[in-house]
Amino acid sequence: MRGRIIGKIEEGRKITDVAREFDIAHSVVSRLWKSFKTTGMCSRRHGGGRVRSTMPAEDRYIVLSAKRNRRATAQQVANQFLAASGKQISRKTVARRLRGGGLYARRPVVCVPLTRQHRTARLQCVS
Repeated sequence: MRGRIIGKIEEGRKITDVAREFDIAHSVVSRLWKSFKTTGMCSRRHGGGRVRSTMPAEDRYIVLSAKRNRRATAQQVANQFLAASGKQISRKTVARRLRGGGLYARRPVVCVPLTRQHRTARLQCVS
């Protein structure tokens, strides 16, 4: 779409007409044209934000080490990662990577298994 907008303006069309044709704000088209004139490209810049502390391969290593030792805490996995790679990461980072890998901190619910007598008593109570 950006390329088509630039093409229309290069044909000699006015920014207002192009904006109306594509049903977008005049300021957006104007900013795109100004950016194209200065850089010669019409592609978007990458999003801002903090650089990730771990690479995808390291994320997979974190998930794998947690799967190998299912009882390890996030802090223990972080310490193990520090020993293996020499890179310090926080407990919260490990928890986020594990969540991204489909591992969640869940505790099994402790409950009393129902016997046959329990089941029959429950059914009689309901009806």
